[in-house]
Amino acid sequence: MSILLLVFAVAALILLITVVKLHPFLAFLMVCIVTGLGKSMEAGKLIASIQKGIGDVMGSLLVILILGAMLGKLVADSGAANKIAQALIQAFGTKHIQWALVLTAFIVGIPLFYGVGFVLLVPLVIGIAAKYKLPAVYLGLPTLAALSVTHGYLPPHPSPVALSAQFQADLGTTLFYGIIIAIPAIIIAGPIFSVTLKKYTNAPLAIFSNKEIPDDQLPGLFASMMAAFLPVLLIGLDTLVNIWMPEKNGFTSMVHTLGDPSIALLISLLIALYTLGMKQGKTIAAMMGPMGDAVKDISSILLIIGGAGALKQVLMDAGISQDLVQPLVGLSIHPLLLAWGISAIIRVSVGSATVAGLTTAGIVAPLIVTTGVNPSLMVLATGAGSLMFSHVNDPGFWMFKEYFNLSVKDTIRTWSVMETIVSVAGLIGVLIINYFI
Repeated sequence: MSILLLVFAVAALILLITVVKLHPFLAFLMVCIVTGLGKSMEAGKLIASIQKGIGDVMGSLLVILILGAMLGKLVADSGAANKIAQALIQAFGTKHIQWALVLTAFIVGIPLFYGVGFVLLVPLVIGIAAKYKLPAVYLGLPTLAALSVTHGYLPPHPSPVALSAQFQADLGTTLFYGIIIAIPAIIIAGPIFSVTLKKYTNAPLAIFSNKEIPDDQLPGLFASMMAAFLPVLLIGLDTLVNIWMPEKNGFTSMVHTLGDPSIALLISLLIALYTLGMKQGKTIAAMMGPMGDAVKDISSILLIIGGAGALKQVLMDAGISQDLVQPLVGLSIHPLLLAWGISAIIRVSVGSATVAGLTTAGIVAPLIVTTGVNPSLMVLATGAGSLMFSHVNDPGFWMFKEYFNLSVKDTIRTWSVMETIVSVAGLIGVLIINYFI
């Protein structure tokens, strides 16, 4: 009964989002109510379960996601990404310009939300491709591979942070493992796969080219790199201290405080407000407007995360998760592979990586306790699955098609294949790390 009800819930969620075109938050709420009533939950308990699920997941994520959105917007608007790209292109030279753009996307992709990173970096790629007379797809797809990987694998992006909360995984450890897995995934899906892309010589639409920011209006390289990397450095230092200095003292307490994701992002944002804003002659008031817009831009993501948290809680309180544990454990499929597979199926069906990852979390979270699998690796396996084969139901697919002026067939051959490589390479990386820990 529980398995059939879960299948119905997932199928209903997919249909409501893809066919009915309902907002995912409303779809989650409707599925929660039908699922709870299907297990004979009392109305009062069902509503309390939904509220608890939303409150639990949002309570741990809200500050991180809002601060991350503000920092990303500041990095984008200040020209910091352009400065980093210029410096890396000069360092790598025109012969290795592709690697320079990949590294740029990886660095600035950590604080930037995917949509912001896309509309910031793709026009930059188009301009560079025209300048050096190179195929735009050849330069652009590896750049977006790096951006996609940071979006799917690495905190402080919404899905990895939310999955860490759902699986009760340490955020620093998840970030550390995520970077290890991300690097080979980016190389395979980016520079290596791009060898096959030189034949796609379509001229991208000129309307998407950015106006160049004068060099004298760009922030310094150190300030640009610091804004992008400081949150990672603080969170990463906390993780290393946990490993190397487990005893508590004044120093470790200070590191743990600074390495808390909320504190790390707040410190980084305050420093960036000065180095990327006030120092460049901007007022606080002038910067607050765009940063407020960034918070509005992620409101839909926050609602989706809240809805997924509600579904997870209803599945647990209705006893469905517990009923599924034994059958899933009995399967001869490793929990990491199972999480990846479920997430991949939902991703291909729904199109949203966030919906795919967080729906999967509600299904497989109990396996962490019963199997003892590493929760950080479960986050990364689920995140990798959520990137699987982006196609016509994913807005990112159409953004890539339009920006690079490709046919649907060629977009599938390039963009969809790249996302599939990222997903499979991520799974392989997770399984390799799991073997050694």
